[in-house]
Amino acid sequence: MADDSPLDAYSQIVAGVAAELTGKVASLRVPRRPGGSGSGGESLGSGVVYTGDGFLLTNAHVVGQAAAGTASFADGSAVPFRVVGADPLSDLAVLAAASQTPPPAELGEADELVVGQLVVAVGNPLGLAGSVTAGVVSALGRSLPTRSGSAARLIEDVIQTDAALNPGNSGGALADSHARVVGINTAVAGAGVGLAVPVNATTRRIISALMQHGRVRRAYLGLVSMPAPLPAPLRERFGAATGLRVIEVIPGGPAARAGLRAADLLLTAAGQPVTKAQDLQRLMFAEAIDRRMAITVMRNGALVDVIAEPSELVAA
Repeated sequence: MADDSPLDAYSQIVAGVAAELTGKVASLRVPRRPGGSGSGGESLGSGVVYTGDGFLLTNAHVVGQAAAGTASFADGSAVPFRVVGADPLSDLAVLAAASQTPPPAELGEADELVVGQLVVAVGNPLGLAGSVTAGVVSALGRSLPTRSGSAARLIEDVIQTDAALNPGNSGGALADSHARVVGINTAVAGAGVGLAVPVNATTRRIISALMQHGRVRRAYLGLVSMPAPLPAPLRERFGAATGLRVIEVIPGGPAARAGLRAADLLLTAAGQPVTKAQDLQRLMFAEAIDRRMAITVMRNGALVDVIAEPSELVAA
């Protein structure tokens, strides 16, 4: 674009992302069950076209318990969809459109984001189709409280951004400067703070499981942990600066049966270093259920090896 363009470089980037993605992010209308909350008996949200054959991504909380709804696009088309599967523990859901949709958005890689990087949110807040806001990644690795049945849990590794989000943005795209979708907007955490579920290897596995099976089977260890620094000698030995400090061990759970204790410092699981919560989370899929998993911890200055057998996580 010529130097005398009325748009500066920042505006050119945001306008380019908007032009690329606005038509690929649908406005969703999802009927609520009788007795549910929401104006007009509908839940409003956004959805991102994910594949060329009509699959869309959105938030699990947007579809709730619904089985179907309607997706409307910026070109004026509207198509019914069915809910293929929803996973409240990641707040992701996959939809299948009944007829042709616009072409899919390109997915990026959230694990490559850095704090301060430009991001653009595309969605349909407050029922206003095709809205675009811009900001930066203000933090990475946040946790978002969620609920599955009566059990409160955390969505780990959430992206925090200051791109303005409003009700209806949920399920929309968070994109980088190349219009690649790096997150699915999920929540407004407060004034000037929005949160998005990252698009990375873990969420791709979740999406694939939802598309194939309609649900995600997860393994469960039964512990709560947080990152903690490793002593200098262990940094060299394990090639990592941090491990996971066990804050709580759930009584009767797999971790408790294996002999893990509060204050243990987790170093490896299944032979892999665990430096942050998502490292352990990546191991907790179907193939780990009822399989022996070697775990190494530091306890009272000594290395301790245990064998745990994760069980299947069942919604309460």
